[in-house]
Amino acid sequence: MCGIVGYIGSEQAAPILLDGLEKLEYRGYDSSGIAVINNDIIDVEKAKGRLQGLREKTNNGANVIGTIGIGHTRWATHGEPSDVNAHPHLSQSGRFAVVHNGIIENYIALRERLTKKGFEFISETDTEVIAHLFEYYYKGDIMDAMIKVIDRVEGSYALGVLCSDYPDQFIAVRKASPLIIGLGKGENFIASDVTAILKYTRDVYYLEDNEIVVLKNDSVKVYNIDKEEVEKNVFTVDWDISAAEKGGYEHFMIKEIEEQPKALRATISPRIKDGKIVLDDVSLTREDIKNIRKIFIVACGSAYHVGVVAKYVIERMCRIPVEAQIASEFRYCDPIVMPNDLVIVISQSGETADTLEALKVAKSRGARILSIVNVVGSAIANASDDVIYTWAGPEIAVATTKAYSTQLSVVYLLALYMAEKLGTITHGQYKKYLDELQALPDLVAETIKHKEQIAYLASKFYNCHSIFFIGRNLDYAVSLEGSLKLKEISYIHSEAYAAGELKHGTISLIEDGTLVIALATGNDLFDKTVSNIKEVTSRGAVVMGLTTTERSMNGIADYTIQIPVTSDIFLPSLSVIPLQLFGYYVAAQKGCDIDKPRNLAKSVTVE
Repeated sequence: MCGIVGYIGSEQAAPILLDGLEKLEYRGYDSSGIAVINNDIIDVEKAKGRLQGLREKTNNGANVIGTIGIGHTRWATHGEPSDVNAHPHLSQSGRFAVVHNGIIENYIALRERLTKKGFEFISETDTEVIAHLFEYYYKGDIMDAMIKVIDRVEGSYALGVLCSDYPDQFIAVRKASPLIIGLGKGENFIASDVTAILKYTRDVYYLEDNEIVVLKNDSVKVYNIDKEEVEKNVFTVDWDISAAEKGGYEHFMIKEIEEQPKALRATISPRIKDGKIVLDDVSLTREDIKNIRKIFIVACGSAYHVGVVAKYVIERMCRIPVEAQIASEFRYCDPIVMPNDLVIVISQSGETADTLEALKVAKSRGARILSIVNVVGSAIANASDDVIYTWAGPEIAVATTKAYSTQLSVVYLLALYMAEKLGTITHGQYKKYLDELQALPDLVAETIKHKEQIAYLASKFYNCHSIFFIGRNLDYAVSLEGSLKLKEISYIHSEAYAAGELKHGTISLIEDGTLVIALATGNDLFDKTVSNIKEVTSRGAVVMGLTTTERSMNGIADYTIQIPVTSDIFLPSLSVIPLQLFGYYVAAQKGCDIDKPRNLAKSVTVE
């Protein structure tokens, strides 16, 4: 959830650190700081609030001298946002400075032990124990100190550590929290995300858990905890730096909404060859698929909502029972997972803490793991038996749009791939679905063209106190995502309900003027949803209906949004677009910080 960046080279470090931290703002934070070694002394500058405060405090880094340093954006978990609680944290003597992403679960016991040994704590954070542990275990060799520290701490971490005794190098490590190494010429970097360093290099290492890296300006060496050097493969980032910049758009979110057709083409097109779906990264054979007892889909947030869509789609196409579960519940519910089960894990970052831990639970019980992620070399990808990447490119806005859409497209590819192997659809159906799937990017582009209508509707309803979304089956699954988009960026209370459940309690919340957004896109359940619409209009609700161009909601809904026609299973990719746009334009009308909504982080790497 936090952002880490580190630099060593011949340039002044502070401006580079601030530039990198700015690229990591999207991850969510409430304070920031940098530490730089100058004349064998570590100079630390920290500030609560937005990064601009740190920029002003340091004159855009010009006042902090030195060519080696680490920086951090903090999202508070232990202790309120403040200058004192901000990272980097210094050891008692000032010899060590530490930045940390993750959670130290045993920090209370460590803190008590260190206090008894005379260490004084000035912050409320779990991270400060790490700085003092380095001081306690350091006997002149920073590598030995690192190994002892990570042996003592429990939890998740990515650490960047400066030591004033080593003004020509710094050290870093990761466990269950993202950290990459950037390889430059005469300079090297660490970062939580490649976007922080893409301006300087495209060549990176992806660290595995408990790999320790020592960076100098002319070398990078990676070691395991036995101090044995590890050979790493260099990955070259091939997407354009402009993909991580606004490019003239007011917000990243609207830019990423409009990038969805391109992202869908990049995800779908390479995987359809000669009229068949080809999943090169998936080793599931026809026999493996036939032997699947049950499929579990495990994810958090919007990725979980993809899983709810996937349950309907896969069960309909493949006739295999599917259970979608929130990862934080799955890992603690003692799930009945067996060796012939398939667990599909969905995560944009590939580092989502609860999802990664749920994966480990499923794997420990013998299940096969197939992950759908956007980041090559991420922890979830590395821990999976099979991986399908969503080639969405970088997604900067906290509220996901194109990652959600590309995850949906992978679900379609996977469902059709398995259905064809199982023979649960005919050859004619398979061909029809493939044709429609390949046409989906153009249909999404067509849907986005009507954004002015959505902006008009947002201007009418941005002052609502509560908004309800209803739908059935796939429409209900999309309602969950539409409601989340609205609430997370506009701060309007919003809930999604299966339309048939209204009469079982929720309808008591409907009163004169309540906005209900009703999705009725599927042919089979259109009339049923219309009945539910009439239930809320009779109680004074204002209804915004969402349906296809082959249906009319005149006389049923007060306002109607229409999307293009395609097979029912693909309609979620179209119906979600107006809901993304509605959330965006409502938040814009309210003047909200759309790309960085309060209290939220892009990559949730703690429980």
